[in-house]
Amino acid sequence: MNALDSFDLSGRVAVVTGGTRGIGLAIAEGLASAGATVVPTSRTESDVEAAAETIESYGVDSLVSPTDVTDDDDIHALFEETADAFGGVDVVVNNAGVNPAAALGRPEDVDTEGYEFVLDVNLGGAFRCAQESAKYLAESDGGSLVNVASVGGLVGLPRQHPYVASKHGLVGVTKSIALDWAPDVRANVVAPGYVATDLTEEVRENETLKQSIIDRTPLSRFADPEELAGPVVFLASDAASYVTGACLAVDGGWTAR
Repeated sequence: MNALDSFDLSGRVAVVTGGTRGIGLAIAEGLASAGATVVPTSRTESDVEAAAETIESYGVDSLVSPTDVTDDDDIHALFEETADAFGGVDVVVNNAGVNPAAALGRPEDVDTEGYEFVLDVNLGGAFRCAQESAKYLAESDGGSLVNVASVGGLVGLPRQHPYVASKHGLVGVTKSIALDWAPDVRANVVAPGYVATDLTEEVRENETLKQSIIDRTPLSRFADPEELAGPVVFLASDAASYVTGACLAVDGGWTAR
């Protein structure tokens, strides 16, 4: 058997939250290039339409289903529509996340509403999607949940306390889900380092801050979004059939120091 065959996702159906730009879109495209039907979603319908069109350019099917991961009805509709259209759901990638200015700063200065919003989206949204997807993944032959955390889920980051709390929580809850869902469904988490997306544009424009991050990263650069696709395709595929409850750091060596 060719080892690369185990990465083939043909016939699989994948849902990617936060899948219309940056890391999420790169992951969605990676899954599509491996042969999966992919449903990329976010809150804005025009963004979802554009992402679905991009997915279809890979010769696979997609679906337009805008979703707010803090809304239970939206999440229910997303999975129901996907399963109705394609016969089930085999892979779920929870990538939706926020880190707004209102949630940044020293602990004593963080806005309470900003703190709660970050937790609700980054951790609560992923957990809600996991809950809703459980029955579909359990019915799949090789169901896989992949949550996207951050190096901020493995180490502390100054002035990003709600974000760090949400990502540490996401790493932990993924490990717990893996225990409850084994052996039928695998649950893993990836922890990206700093990635060159529109969300880090302001950081990258600050030469002092940018250089401090590069100096802290053994590979001496920000990641390209596409560099997150391979690890997620691996965890979603049969190539990772004996991997569950794992946290894969994709951080250029950040957490290896």
